Amino acid sequence: MNAMIPCASLDEVRTHIDRLDRELVRLIAERGACVHQAAGFKRSAAEVPAPQRVAQVLARVDALAVELGADRRVVAATWQAMIAAFIAAEQAAHAALHPPAPPSP
Repeated sequence: MNAMIPCASLDEVRTHIDRLDRELVRLIAERGACVHQAAGFKRSAAEVPAPQRVAQVLARVDALAVELGADRRVVAATWQAMIAAFIAAEQAAHAALHPPAPPSP
């Protein structure tokens, strides 16, 4: 189900790509806000990577790639990179939200 928009020129193709990039960045920002919220619900830094959840997400987006006619390799590589970056961001958010207790005197 590719919603291919016929273009008459390379400039027109690039205009569509720029529009899509803007929407993708907006969605990444929204996803980032969700990830930041998730950090608050996790009691320990060890809960942040959540490998079972990563496997679920990767399987789900692979199925979506098939359903929507996307290149499965591109989707997998994109989500793997995005998830790795969001895990790092969530680790930083978790550390900021849950600083270690100061040592007792």
